[in-house]
Amino acid sequence: MTESSSQASRRNFITAGIGVAAAAAALPAMQAQAQTAQAARPAAAASKSRQGDGFVTVKDGTRIYYKDWGSGQPIVFHHGWPLSADDWDNQMLFFQLQGYRVIAHDRRGHGRSSQTATGNDMDTYAADVAAVAAHLNLRNAIHVGHSTGGGEVARYVAQYGGGGRVAKAVLIGAVPPVMVKSDRNPGGVPLEVFDGFRTALIANRAQFFLDIASGPFYGFNRPGAKVSQGLIDNWWRQGMMGGAKAHYDCIKAFSETDFTDDLKKIAVPTLVMHGGDDQLVNIANTAELAVKLLKKGTLKVYPGLSHGMASTHPEVINPDLLAFFKA
Repeated sequence: MTESSSQASRRNFITAGIGVAAAAAALPAMQAQAQTAQAARPAAAASKSRQGDGFVTVKDGTRIYYKDWGSGQPIVFHHGWPLSADDWDNQMLFFQLQGYRVIAHDRRGHGRSSQTATGNDMDTYAADVAAVAAHLNLRNAIHVGHSTGGGEVARYVAQYGGGGRVAKAVLIGAVPPVMVKSDRNPGGVPLEVFDGFRTALIANRAQFFLDIASGPFYGFNRPGAKVSQGLIDNWWRQGMMGGAKAHYDCIKAFSETDFTDDLKKIAVPTLVMHGGDDQLVNIANTAELAVKLLKKGTLKVYPGLSHGMASTHPEVINPDLLAFFKA
């Protein structure tokens, strides 16, 4: 794929609201109404500034980008590596229309957030989420994480989820309890696999990301797969927005972090969703073990679906999420 053709195939759809202000007539009888309208304008502007999108600056100066749409019970979406909040566009729109307030952020070093050289680890990721939640005054929130984002959810809910902040959690194709193979985790993925990820990222990050998106992530390497060039291009676009150093560091974070204790601490109802044909996060070593560690965990397996099933099959995943939210 050439640079010009990849640019041509990516399309951004931006929905913008345009406000129209009417001028007050200069009649004495309408003067009071005009003054009232003028006084109301600052309050309206302040209300709009709290929702839409923005940045939170955390303790080390990193700027975390977030989207915040709608009103109602908050749902916070946590994206996978090396993507951004944009990976949740389908779910954000779907659940806003269902009457929820929907929030998604770009993890540090990813998307529009600062391209960090330090702090690219799960403890810091969770602290960044806590800063966003505090900034947005989120209570009784549902946290939904995919892949690396599932690890972020587990760490955040375990460390910061008390006091009514979190109502429920969802882990989709998520990395907990721990991915890498060790004496304690003999069924895990050999470290050499993740070393290969790092080598490929250094050698040619753009090609590496294209190979993942067009291959195992969505299952497009399977015989008879219905390939979506749009999903491939959007995955690549999101990945290349982030910082190479942060992406490199995050491989260690998602593969070697042990979430066993986090899962044991989570007391809220947690839905574990996993594709039966997930080629990147093996179900036997993740979801099937994670659900046994959760106090209130439920496992739902989707035969034949891939790691990226929330994007390839939103018509299947979204209703199941909605049913869990409402239960």
